[in-house]
Amino acid sequence: MAAAGAGCLAGIGRRPSPSDARQIAPPRHGTLEAMISAETARAAMESRDPRFDGWFYVAVTTTGIYCRPSCPAVMPKPQNMRLYPSAAAAQVDGFRACRRCRPDLAPGSPAWNARADLVGRAVRLIADGVVDREGVAGLAARLGYSVRQVHRQLVAEVGAGPQALARAHRVQTARLLLENTDLPVADIAFAAGFASIRQFNDTIRQLCGATPTRLRGRPAGGPGAIVLRLAYRPVLDVPAVLAYLGARALPGIEEYDGTTYRRSLALPHGAGVAALRDGAGHVACELHLDDLRDLSAAVQRCRRMLDLDADRLAIAETLPPWAATAIPGHPDPDELVVRMMLGRRSRTARARLAALVRERGKPLTTPMGSITHTFPPTPFTVGRDADREEARRRLGEIPGIGRWTIGYVLVRGFGDPDVYIPDLTARRALHRLGGGDPERWRPWRSYATVGLWLAEASGEPRLG
Repeated sequence: MAAAGAGCLAGIGRRPSPSDARQIAPPRHGTLEAMISAETARAAMESRDPRFDGWFYVAVTTTGIYCRPSCPAVMPKPQNMRLYPSAAAAQVDGFRACRRCRPDLAPGSPAWNARADLVGRAVRLIADGVVDREGVAGLAARLGYSVRQVHRQLVAEVGAGPQALARAHRVQTARLLLENTDLPVADIAFAAGFASIRQFNDTIRQLCGATPTRLRGRPAGGPGAIVLRLAYRPVLDVPAVLAYLGARALPGIEEYDGTTYRRSLALPHGAGVAALRDGAGHVACELHLDDLRDLSAAVQRCRRMLDLDADRLAIAETLPPWAATAIPGHPDPDELVVRMMLGRRSRTARARLAALVRERGKPLTTPMGSITHTFPPTPFTVGRDADREEARRRLGEIPGIGRWTIGYVLVRGFGDPDVYIPDLTARRALHRLGGGDPERWRPWRSYATVGLWLAEASGEPRLG
Protein backbone atom coordinates (compact mmCIF):
# COMPACT_ATOMS: atom_id res chain seq x y z
CA MET A 1 0.00 0.00 0.00
CA ALA A 2 1.25 3.47 -0.80
CA ALA A 3 2.56 5.46 2.12
CA ALA A 4 -0.23 7.45 3.71
CA GLY A 5 -0.16 11.19 4.29
CA ALA A 6 -0.66 12.98 7.58
CA GLY A 7 -4.42 12.71 7.25
CA CYS A 8 -4.49 8.95 6.75
CA LEU A 9 -6.09 6.49 9.09
CA ALA A 10 -4.71 6.10 12.56
CA GLY A 11 -6.30 3.53 14.87
CA ILE A 12 -10.02 4.12 15.17
CA GLY A 13 -11.09 2.00 18.11
CA ARG A 14 -12.97 -1.26 17.99
CA ARG A 15 -13.75 -2.47 14.46
CA PRO A 16 -16.25 -5.13 13.37
CA SER A 17 -15.07 -8.23 11.55
CA PRO A 18 -15.98 -9.12 7.97
CA SER A 19 -18.84 -11.52 7.38
CA ASP A 20 -16.47 -14.11 5.89
CA ALA A 21 -14.04 -16.31 7.84
CA ARG A 22 -11.21 -13.78 7.99
CA GLN A 23 -11.08 -11.91 11.27
CA ILE A 24 -9.68 -8.50 12.10
CA ALA A 25 -7.16 -8.51 14.91
CA PRO A 26 -8.73 -7.05 18.08
CA PRO A 27 -7.71 -3.41 18.47
CA ARG A 28 -6.25 -2.02 21.66
CA HIS A 29 -8.89 -0.11 23.60
CA GLY A 30 -7.94 3.38 24.68
CA THR A 31 -5.37 4.03 21.96
CA LEU A 32 -5.62 5.54 18.50
CA GLU A 33 -2.06 4.94 17.40
CA ALA A 34 -2.10 1.63 15.55
CA MET A 35 -2.56 1.90 11.79
CA ILE A 36 -5.08 -0.39 10.19
CA SER A 37 -3.24 -2.82 7.94
CA ALA A 38 -3.68 -3.04 4.20
CA GLU A 39 -4.70 -6.69 4.63
CA THR A 40 -7.44 -5.78 7.09
CA ALA A 41 -8.79 -3.03 4.84
CA ARG A 42 -8.73 -5.28 1.79
CA ALA A 43 -10.56 -8.06 3.66
CA ALA A 44 -13.22 -5.54 4.66
CA MET A 45 -13.60 -4.33 1.08
CA GLU A 46 -13.71 -7.82 -0.41
CA SER A 47 -16.44 -8.84 2.05
CA ARG A 48 -18.59 -5.82 1.02
CA ASP A 49 -19.87 -5.86 4.59
CA PRO A 50 -21.82 -2.66 5.34
CA ARG A 51 -20.90 -2.93 9.01
CA PHE A 52 -17.56 -1.36 8.08
CA ASP A 53 -19.15 1.74 6.57
CA GLY A 54 -18.26 4.87 8.54
CA TRP A 55 -15.35 3.20 10.36
CA PHE A 56 -12.90 4.17 7.65
CA TYR A 57 -12.86 5.38 4.05
CA VAL A 58 -10.87 4.10 1.08
CA ALA A 59 -9.44 6.57 -1.43
CA VAL A 60 -8.04 5.52 -4.82
CA THR A 61 -5.13 7.61 -6.05
CA THR A 62 -5.64 6.73 -9.73
CA THR A 63 -9.24 7.99 -9.82
CA GLY A 64 -9.21 10.72 -7.16
CA ILE A 65 -12.31 9.18 -5.55
CA TYR A 66 -12.98 7.95 -2.01
CA CYS A 67 -15.51 5.24 -1.15
CA ARG A 68 -17.12 3.26 1.63
CA PRO A 69 -15.49 -0.12 2.30
CA SER A 70 -18.70 -1.76 1.02
CA CYS A 71 -18.61 0.00 -2.37
CA PRO A 72 -19.54 -2.48 -5.14
CA ALA A 73 -17.01 -0.99 -7.57
CA VAL A 74 -14.01 -2.98 -8.82
CA MET A 75 -11.35 -3.45 -6.15
CA PRO A 76 -8.39 -1.06 -6.49
CA LYS A 77 -4.82 -2.31 -6.44
CA PRO A 78 -3.23 -2.15 -2.97
CA GLN A 79 -0.60 0.35 -4.07
CA ASN A 80 -3.37 2.74 -5.15
CA MET A 81 -5.28 2.71 -1.84
CA ARG A 82 -5.20 5.29 0.92
CA LEU A 83 -7.19 4.89 4.13
CA TYR A 84 -8.83 7.71 6.07
CA PRO A 85 -10.74 7.92 9.38
CA SER A 86 -13.31 10.40 8.04
CA ALA A 87 -14.76 11.69 4.80
CA ALA A 88 -13.39 15.14 5.66
CA ALA A 89 -9.85 13.75 5.89
CA ALA A 90 -10.12 12.30 2.38
CA GLN A 91 -11.49 15.60 1.12
CA VAL A 92 -8.59 17.52 2.65
CA ASP A 93 -6.22 15.46 0.49
CA GLY A 94 -8.21 16.29 -2.65
CA PHE A 95 -10.42 13.22 -3.10
CA ARG A 96 -14.08 13.52 -4.10
CA ALA A 97 -16.99 11.31 -3.06
CA CYS A 98 -17.90 8.24 -5.11
CA ARG A 99 -21.24 8.74 -6.86
CA ARG A 100 -22.05 5.05 -6.63
CA CYS A 101 -21.68 4.30 -2.90
CA ARG A 102 -22.20 7.85 -1.55
CA PRO A 103 -19.63 7.67 1.28
CA ASP A 104 -20.73 11.07 2.56
CA LEU A 105 -24.01 9.44 3.65
CA ALA A 106 -22.41 6.49 5.47
CA PRO A 107 -23.32 5.93 9.14
CA GLY A 108 -21.23 7.94 11.58
CA SER A 109 -18.23 6.35 13.21
CA PRO A 110 -19.18 4.66 16.50
CA ALA A 111 -15.80 5.70 17.87
CA TRP A 112 -16.62 9.41 17.79
CA ASN A 113 -20.24 8.97 18.88
CA ALA A 114 -19.45 6.77 21.88
CA ARG A 115 -16.46 8.74 23.16
CA ALA A 116 -16.94 11.42 25.81
CA ASP A 117 -13.51 13.04 25.42
CA LEU A 118 -12.54 16.21 23.53
CA VAL A 119 -12.51 14.58 20.09
CA GLY A 120 -15.83 12.78 20.50
CA ARG A 121 -17.58 15.89 21.80
CA ALA A 122 -16.03 18.07 19.08
CA VAL A 123 -17.15 15.76 16.27
CA ARG A 124 -20.71 15.66 17.61
CA LEU A 125 -20.88 19.44 18.04
CA ILE A 126 -19.54 20.06 14.53
CA ALA A 127 -22.15 17.67 13.11
CA ASP A 128 -24.78 19.67 15.00
CA GLY A 129 -23.66 22.85 13.19
CA VAL A 130 -21.85 24.67 15.99
CA VAL A 131 -18.96 25.80 13.77
CA ASP A 132 -21.39 27.22 11.19
CA ARG A 133 -23.26 29.14 13.89
CA GLU A 134 -20.47 30.17 16.25
CA GLY A 135 -17.20 29.59 14.40
CA VAL A 136 -14.23 27.54 15.56
CA ALA A 137 -13.74 29.91 18.50
CA GLY A 138 -17.28 29.15 19.66
CA LEU A 139 -16.63 25.42 19.35
CA ALA A 140 -13.45 25.72 21.41
CA ALA A 141 -15.22 27.79 24.08
CA ARG A 142 -17.94 25.14 24.45
CA LEU A 143 -15.29 22.46 24.82
CA GLY A 144 -13.20 24.47 27.26
CA TYR A 145 -10.00 24.26 25.20
CA SER A 146 -8.04 26.63 22.99
CA VAL A 147 -8.64 26.76 19.25
CA ARG A 148 -5.15 25.40 18.67
CA GLN A 149 -5.69 22.42 21.00
CA VAL A 150 -9.00 21.51 19.37
CA HIS A 151 -7.49 21.71 15.89
CA ARG A 152 -4.46 19.64 16.85
CA GLN A 153 -6.50 16.87 18.48
CA LEU A 154 -8.96 16.59 15.60
CA VAL A 155 -6.24 16.46 12.95
CA ALA A 156 -4.37 13.79 14.94
CA GLU A 157 -7.37 11.50 15.39
CA VAL A 158 -9.96 12.36 12.74
CA GLY A 159 -7.56 13.46 10.03
CA ALA A 160 -9.10 16.92 9.56
CA GLY A 161 -9.50 20.13 11.53
CA PRO A 162 -12.81 21.69 12.60
CA GLN A 163 -13.15 23.84 9.48
CA ALA A 164 -12.65 20.85 7.18
CA LEU A 165 -15.12 18.75 9.16
CA ALA A 166 -17.67 21.59 9.06
CA ARG A 167 -17.13 21.96 5.32
CA ALA A 168 -17.85 18.26 4.82
CA HIS A 169 -21.14 18.66 6.69
CA ARG A 170 -22.02 21.76 4.66
CA VAL A 171 -21.49 19.81 1.44
CA GLN A 172 -23.61 16.94 2.73
CA THR A 173 -26.42 19.34 3.71
CA ALA A 174 -26.26 21.09 0.34
CA ARG A 175 -26.35 17.80 -1.53
CA LEU A 176 -29.38 16.61 0.45
CA LEU A 177 -31.21 19.85 -0.33
CA LEU A 178 -30.26 19.70 -4.01
CA GLU A 179 -31.49 16.13 -4.32
CA ASN A 180 -34.61 16.37 -2.17
CA THR A 181 -36.06 19.86 -2.65
CA ASP A 182 -36.86 22.20 -5.52
CA LEU A 183 -35.44 25.24 -3.74
CA PRO A 184 -33.39 27.73 -5.78
CA VAL A 185 -29.67 26.97 -5.75
CA ALA A 186 -28.89 30.31 -4.10
CA ASP A 187 -31.23 29.55 -1.20
CA ILE A 188 -29.63 26.13 -0.77
CA ALA A 189 -26.14 27.62 -0.70
CA PHE A 190 -26.89 29.91 2.22
CA ALA A 191 -29.10 27.38 4.02
CA ALA A 192 -26.19 24.92 3.98
CA GLY A 193 -23.91 27.51 5.57
CA PHE A 194 -21.81 28.72 2.64
CA ALA A 195 -20.68 32.34 2.71
CA SER A 196 -21.20 32.98 -1.01
CA ILE A 197 -22.60 31.43 -4.18
CA ARG A 198 -19.12 31.26 -5.66
CA GLN A 199 -17.76 29.38 -2.63
CA PHE A 200 -20.73 27.02 -2.82
CA ASN A 201 -20.26 26.27 -6.54
CA ASP A 202 -16.51 25.77 -6.25
CA THR A 203 -16.78 23.48 -3.22
CA ILE A 204 -19.53 21.32 -4.72
CA ARG A 205 -17.57 20.87 -7.96
CA GLN A 206 -14.40 20.05 -6.05
CA LEU A 207 -15.84 17.56 -3.55
CA CYS A 208 -18.73 16.07 -5.54
CA GLY A 209 -17.25 16.09 -9.01
CA ALA A 210 -20.32 17.77 -10.48
CA THR A 211 -22.04 21.14 -10.63
CA PRO A 212 -24.96 21.84 -8.30
CA THR A 213 -27.34 21.70 -11.27
CA ARG A 214 -26.24 18.17 -12.15
CA LEU A 215 -26.91 17.02 -8.60
CA ARG A 216 -30.54 18.11 -8.65
CA GLY A 217 -33.10 15.40 -7.99
CA ARG A 218 -36.84 15.12 -7.74
CA PRO A 219 -38.45 15.93 -4.39
CA ALA A 220 -40.06 12.81 -2.93
CA GLY A 221 -42.22 14.36 -0.21
CA GLY A 222 -45.11 16.76 -0.05
CA PRO A 223 -44.87 20.55 -0.05
CA GLY A 224 -42.15 21.74 2.30
CA ALA A 225 -41.01 18.21 3.14
CA ILE A 226 -37.47 16.88 2.92
CA VAL A 227 -37.41 13.11 2.52
CA LEU A 228 -34.17 11.33 3.41
CA ARG A 229 -32.82 7.80 3.83
CA LEU A 230 -30.86 7.40 7.07
CA ALA A 231 -28.24 4.65 6.90
CA TYR A 232 -27.27 2.32 9.73
CA ARG A 233 -25.15 -0.76 10.26
CA PRO A 234 -26.99 -4.08 10.36
CA VAL A 235 -28.64 -5.62 12.18
CA LEU A 236 -31.19 -3.18 13.66
CA ASP A 237 -34.85 -3.84 14.44
CA VAL A 238 -36.12 -0.38 13.51
CA PRO A 239 -39.81 -1.12 14.29
CA ALA A 240 -38.86 -2.17 17.83
CA VAL A 241 -37.01 1.09 18.49
CA LEU A 242 -39.88 3.14 17.03
CA ALA A 243 -42.38 1.22 19.16
CA TYR A 244 -40.30 1.96 22.28
CA LEU A 245 -40.39 5.66 21.49
CA GLY A 246 -44.07 5.50 20.56
CA ALA A 247 -45.04 3.86 23.85
CA ARG A 248 -43.68 6.95 25.62
CA ALA A 249 -45.13 9.52 23.21
CA LEU A 250 -46.20 12.79 24.85
CA PRO A 251 -49.40 14.32 23.37
CA GLY A 252 -48.75 17.55 21.52
CA ILE A 253 -45.06 16.69 21.07
CA GLU A 254 -45.07 13.14 19.74
CA GLU A 255 -47.37 10.63 18.06
CA TYR A 256 -47.08 7.03 16.90
CA ASP A 257 -49.52 5.20 14.64
CA GLY A 258 -47.95 1.75 14.87
CA THR A 259 -45.70 2.35 11.86
CA THR A 260 -44.49 5.96 11.87
CA TYR A 261 -43.13 7.87 14.85
CA ARG A 262 -43.36 11.67 14.69
CA ARG A 263 -42.16 14.36 17.04
CA SER A 264 -41.43 18.08 17.14
CA LEU A 265 -37.87 19.33 17.48
CA ALA A 266 -36.62 22.58 19.00
CA LEU A 267 -33.69 23.44 16.70
CA PRO A 268 -31.12 26.26 16.71
CA HIS A 269 -32.95 28.44 14.16
CA GLY A 270 -36.56 27.36 14.63
CA ALA A 271 -38.85 24.38 15.05
CA GLY A 272 -39.15 21.20 13.04
CA VAL A 273 -41.15 17.99 12.86
CA ALA A 274 -39.54 14.63 12.07
CA ALA A 275 -41.41 11.55 10.85
CA LEU A 276 -39.50 8.26 11.09
CA ARG A 277 -40.45 4.81 9.81
CA ASP A 278 -38.78 1.59 8.78
CA GLY A 279 -37.47 1.41 5.21
CA ALA A 280 -35.82 -1.35 3.22
CA GLY A 281 -32.46 -1.43 4.99
CA HIS A 282 -32.66 2.21 6.03
CA VAL A 283 -34.80 4.59 8.10
CA ALA A 284 -37.20 6.68 6.04
CA CYS A 285 -37.07 10.21 7.46
CA GLU A 286 -39.35 13.09 6.51
CA LEU A 287 -38.50 16.51 7.90
CA HIS A 288 -40.52 19.73 7.99
CA LEU A 289 -38.33 22.65 9.08
CA ASP A 290 -39.00 26.31 9.79
CA ASP A 291 -35.42 27.10 8.72
CA LEU A 292 -33.41 24.95 6.31
CA ARG A 293 -30.20 25.84 8.13
CA ASP A 294 -31.37 23.34 10.76
CA LEU A 295 -31.26 20.34 8.41
CA SER A 296 -27.95 18.97 9.68
CA ALA A 297 -28.95 19.40 13.34
CA ALA A 298 -32.33 17.72 12.72
CA VAL A 299 -30.69 14.74 11.02
CA GLN A 300 -28.24 14.31 13.89
CA ARG A 301 -31.06 14.34 16.45
CA CYS A 302 -32.97 11.71 14.48
CA ARG A 303 -29.88 9.52 14.26
CA ARG A 304 -29.37 9.78 18.03
CA MET A 305 -33.01 8.92 18.75
CA LEU A 306 -32.65 5.63 16.87
CA ASP A 307 -29.00 4.96 17.85
CA LEU A 308 -28.13 4.57 14.18
CA ASP A 309 -24.36 4.94 14.58
CA ALA A 310 -23.84 2.19 17.16
CA ASP A 311 -21.34 -0.63 16.65
CA ARG A 312 -23.87 -3.42 17.07
CA LEU A 313 -21.42 -6.22 16.31
CA ALA A 314 -19.03 -5.16 19.07
CA ILE A 315 -21.96 -4.84 21.48
CA ALA A 316 -23.24 -8.31 20.61
CA GLU A 317 -19.76 -9.80 21.02
CA THR A 318 -19.38 -8.31 24.52
CA LEU A 319 -22.85 -8.75 26.03
CA PRO A 320 -25.16 -11.69 26.76
CA PRO A 321 -27.78 -12.52 24.10
CA TRP A 322 -30.59 -10.84 26.03
CA ALA A 323 -28.94 -7.40 25.92
CA ALA A 324 -30.28 -4.62 23.74
CA THR A 325 -28.31 -3.76 20.61
CA ALA A 326 -29.84 -0.29 20.33
CA ILE A 327 -30.72 2.38 22.88
CA PRO A 328 -33.68 4.60 21.98
CA GLY A 329 -32.29 8.06 22.55
CA HIS A 330 -33.80 11.47 23.16
CA PRO A 331 -33.17 14.71 21.22
CA ASP A 332 -33.18 17.04 24.25
CA PRO A 333 -31.68 16.11 27.66
CA ASP A 334 -33.36 19.11 29.33
CA GLU A 335 -36.80 18.01 28.14
CA LEU A 336 -36.07 14.48 29.32
CA VAL A 337 -35.19 15.73 32.82
CA VAL A 338 -38.49 17.62 33.14
CA ARG A 339 -40.44 14.61 31.94
CA MET A 340 -38.72 12.39 34.50
CA MET A 341 -39.29 14.89 37.32
CA LEU A 342 -43.02 15.21 36.60
CA GLY A 343 -43.53 11.49 36.42
CA ARG A 344 -42.79 8.57 34.20
CA ARG A 345 -45.58 6.61 32.50
CA SER A 346 -48.63 6.95 34.74
CA ARG A 347 -51.80 8.55 33.38
CA THR A 348 -51.56 11.35 35.92
CA ALA A 349 -48.00 12.15 34.89
CA ARG A 350 -48.92 12.14 31.20
CA ALA A 351 -51.83 14.47 31.89
CA ARG A 352 -49.56 16.90 33.78
CA LEU A 353 -47.03 16.89 30.96
CA ALA A 354 -49.70 17.35 28.28
CA ALA A 355 -51.09 20.34 30.20
CA LEU A 356 -47.57 21.79 30.48
CA VAL A 357 -47.14 21.49 26.71
CA ARG A 358 -50.47 23.19 25.99
CA GLU A 359 -49.89 26.03 28.45
CA ARG A 360 -46.18 26.77 28.03
CA GLY A 361 -45.02 25.04 24.87
CA LYS A 362 -44.26 27.04 21.74
CA PRO A 363 -46.96 26.49 19.09
CA LEU A 364 -45.76 25.20 15.74
CA THR A 365 -46.18 27.51 12.76
CA THR A 366 -47.85 24.63 10.93
CA PRO A 367 -49.21 21.88 13.22
CA MET A 368 -48.94 18.34 11.86
CA GLY A 369 -51.69 16.02 12.98
CA SER A 370 -51.70 15.92 16.78
CA ILE A 371 -48.24 17.53 16.99
CA THR A 372 -48.89 21.16 17.85
CA HIS A 373 -46.00 22.45 20.02
CA THR A 374 -42.36 22.17 20.86
CA PHE A 375 -41.55 21.37 24.46
CA PRO A 376 -41.48 24.39 26.80
CA PRO A 377 -38.11 25.96 27.70
CA THR A 378 -36.83 24.60 30.99
CA PRO A 379 -35.75 26.69 34.03
CA PHE A 380 -32.40 24.93 34.04
CA THR A 381 -30.00 23.82 31.34
CA VAL A 382 -27.96 20.65 31.50
CA GLY A 383 -26.91 21.28 27.92
CA ARG A 384 -26.77 18.86 25.01
CA ASP A 385 -23.09 19.62 24.48
CA ALA A 386 -21.99 19.10 28.10
CA ASP A 387 -19.28 16.63 28.94
CA ARG A 388 -20.93 13.53 30.42
CA GLU A 389 -19.20 13.97 33.77
CA GLU A 390 -20.19 17.63 33.77
CA ALA A 391 -23.76 16.59 32.93
CA ARG A 392 -23.74 14.14 35.83
CA ARG A 393 -22.63 16.93 38.17
CA ARG A 394 -25.24 19.38 36.89
CA LEU A 395 -27.99 16.80 37.18
CA GLY A 396 -26.96 16.05 40.75
CA GLU A 397 -27.43 19.75 41.63
CA ILE A 398 -31.10 19.78 40.53
CA PRO A 399 -33.47 19.31 43.50
CA GLY A 400 -35.48 16.12 43.28
CA ILE A 401 -33.10 14.34 40.88
CA GLY A 402 -31.82 11.02 42.19
CA ARG A 403 -29.24 8.51 41.00
CA TRP A 404 -31.72 6.55 38.89
CA THR A 405 -32.83 9.62 36.96
CA ILE A 406 -29.24 10.77 36.47
CA GLY A 407 -28.33 7.40 34.99
CA TYR A 408 -31.43 7.34 32.79
CA VAL A 409 -30.74 10.81 31.38
CA LEU A 410 -27.11 9.93 30.71
CA VAL A 411 -28.18 6.81 28.81
CA ARG A 412 -30.99 8.25 26.70
CA GLY A 413 -30.21 11.97 26.66
CA PHE A 414 -26.42 11.83 26.25
CA GLY A 415 -25.96 8.46 24.61
CA ASP A 416 -23.54 7.26 27.30
CA PRO A 417 -22.96 3.58 26.37
CA ASP A 418 -21.53 2.50 29.73
CA VAL A 419 -24.06 3.22 32.50
CA TYR A 420 -25.35 0.33 34.60
CA ILE A 421 -28.48 1.11 36.63
CA PRO A 422 -28.99 -1.72 39.16
CA ASP A 423 -32.60 -0.93 40.06
CA LEU A 424 -35.08 -3.57 41.21
CA THR A 425 -36.29 -4.31 37.68
CA ALA A 426 -32.77 -4.87 36.36
CA ARG A 427 -31.75 -7.03 39.34
CA ARG A 428 -34.89 -9.15 39.08
CA ALA A 429 -34.41 -9.68 35.35
CA LEU A 430 -30.74 -10.47 35.78
CA HIS A 431 -31.54 -13.12 38.38
CA ARG A 432 -34.18 -14.68 36.10
CA LEU A 433 -31.81 -14.70 33.13
CA GLY A 434 -29.02 -16.43 34.98
CA GLY A 435 -26.97 -13.63 36.50
CA GLY A 436 -23.69 -12.17 35.34
CA ASP A 437 -21.04 -9.67 36.38
CA PRO A 438 -21.91 -6.14 35.16
CA GLU A 439 -18.22 -5.20 35.17
CA ARG A 440 -17.65 -7.67 32.36
CA TRP A 441 -20.09 -5.71 30.19
CA ARG A 442 -17.90 -2.61 29.91
CA PRO A 443 -17.95 -0.44 27.83
CA TRP A 444 -21.55 -1.30 26.87
CA ARG A 445 -23.35 -1.54 30.20
CA SER A 446 -26.14 0.81 29.05
CA TYR A 447 -27.19 -1.75 26.46
CA ALA A 448 -27.27 -4.43 29.14
CA THR A 449 -29.40 -2.22 31.39
CA VAL A 450 -31.96 -1.51 28.66
CA GLY A 451 -32.05 -5.20 27.75
CA LEU A 452 -32.79 -6.14 31.36
CA TRP A 453 -35.60 -3.58 31.61
CA LEU A 454 -37.23 -4.85 28.45
CA ALA A 455 -36.84 -8.49 29.42
CA GLU A 456 -38.56 -7.91 32.75
CA ALA A 457 -41.28 -5.61 31.44
CA SER A 458 -42.45 -7.59 28.43
CA GLY A 459 -40.63 -10.88 28.30
CA GLU A 460 -38.95 -9.68 25.12
CA PRO A 461 -35.20 -10.05 25.67
CA ARG A 462 -33.90 -7.77 22.93
CA LEU A 463 -34.36 -4.41 21.33
CA GLY A 464 -32.57 -3.77 18.07
